[in-house]
Amino acid sequence: MEHQKENEKKITISDVAEALGVSKTTVSRAISGKGRIGAETRERVLTYIKEHNYKPNALAKGLAQLKTYNIGVVLPEDYTLVDLPFFQTCLMGISEVAVSMDYDILLTMGRENENTQLMRMVENHKVDGIILMRTFTKDQSVEYLKKTGIPFVTIGSTNYPEVIQVDNDHKNACRELISILLMKKMQRIGIVGGIESHVVTQSRLQGYIEAYENAGLTVDKSIIHVNADREAMIERAVEKLLGADVDCIVCLDDAVCMQVLNKLRKENIRVPEDMKVASFYDSSVLENHMPSITSLSFNVRELGMTACRTVLDMIEGKKVARRTLLGYEVILKESTK
Repeated sequence: MEHQKENEKKITISDVAEALGVSKTTVSRAISGKGRIGAETRERVLTYIKEHNYKPNALAKGLAQLKTYNIGVVLPEDYTLVDLPFFQTCLMGISEVAVSMDYDILLTMGRENENTQLMRMVENHKVDGIILMRTFTKDQSVEYLKKTGIPFVTIGSTNYPEVIQVDNDHKNACRELISILLMKKMQRIGIVGGIESHVVTQSRLQGYIEAYENAGLTVDKSIIHVNADREAMIERAVEKLLGADVDCIVCLDDAVCMQVLNKLRKENIRVPEDMKVASFYDSSVLENHMPSITSLSFNVRELGMTACRTVLDMIEGKKVARRTLLGYEVILKESTK
């Protein structure tokens, strides 16, 4: 009778994992038949379940609660070679946390107006949650994921209500950098770069505008050149800024900054003697440039780690902050002296 009661007791995945000395992920994969697992290990798990009277109806209930132990990460298809270090470092942070929690990463590509791969990933139940690595002002992926109900986090801010987002504090960082430049008597600060539909571009521009407003100065929109993402467009923007008699050129990222510096060199414009230059984003691209470039520094690895922790908490049903902004550092260097 006692033996019968023991067999009738509901066996959990944790019980099976502990008894066999394997992880809960391994048990889940053995039961579901999905994921990387050896045939011998799968047989051990299934045999144990059968021997301990883990009945089909209980198994079905258990399967309904099973996780895939995969997190989907959507990398933007339109990234440039210079963007790659940012996404690589961010992915390292995501992976570090995921591995520690026995999760794997499924990587897919996404475009601004196309999310077929994301839809396939979600609708085939391949993942428990999603991390979007770029946000847009009108974001098809965000709109789709909100309808599905799957836990998801954006790396980058978004104006969509109730979307969980983790971001660097771009607006305040850019406002602080521009405020410092204004205090250093650079009152005509030109802007180059950034795609207008990217939320990060909007955040950076808002910081720029707020710095001018706080200083009681009027923003001259004719010296703001966004959507300049190709070499020829950047060079034309620099030519216009030189003609507009700006004191400083601030680039929305370091890829643009490198091309601005190259154009200034072609025109025999010395930095910082003839023109001050700064970047809203610092990476290894500018690391060894002479003169050294004033820029903003963010902890990109921590960004990925925080996003991953957040989506894992959501998967577990825990309450999370709607918006998490990470810190920054303003690095003043020779290019704005």
